[in-house]
Formats: sequence, structure tokens, C-alpha cells
Amino acid sequence: MSRVCYFTGKRTVAGRSISRRGKAKYLGGVGKRVTGITKRKFKPNIQKVRAVVDGRVCRIKVSAKAIRMGLVQKPPKRDYKPAATATD
Repeated sequence: MSRVCYFTGKRTVAGRSISRRGKAKYLGGVGKRVTGITKRKFKPNIQKVRAVVDGRVCRIKVSAKAIRMGLVQKPPKRDYKPAATATD
């Protein structure tokens, strides 16, 4: 299963990490120099939750932002009581 939010569609995206060295010109240096560029991934904060989707309770993957925004409707708490056993 992929790391994709059910509601917002957030997914892993690629980017770059740029390493620099030196002192900035406005601080009195000769300027920053790029010494390396490496690929990296930005991963969304995906959680597996039980939610009501189309009237049914199922497990879905949602981002933490979707949970905070209130897009996830949690199922009601079960009021389970075991059946009373008849002892004769």
C-alpha cells in the first residue's frame, strides 16, 4: 500500500538537500558556496485509523493534517455487554 492520504491526497514527494559552506557576504565573508546536492524525500505524516466511510467502518490511511481538520469521522464507541448466561 502506498503512503497516500485518503482525503487530501498528500503523498511522498521528491526534493533536494543542498549543502553549503562559507560565510555570507552580508556577514563579511566571500559568499556561500554549494558543496553538494543530494536527493531526498518529503514524507507526509500518514496514520492508519478506523473511520466511517460511506456508512461503513473501515481502516484508511489519512494524514495528521486531515485528522486535525476534522475530515475523519470516527466510529461510535461500542456499548458491548456480554450476554447473561443462564445457570441452572
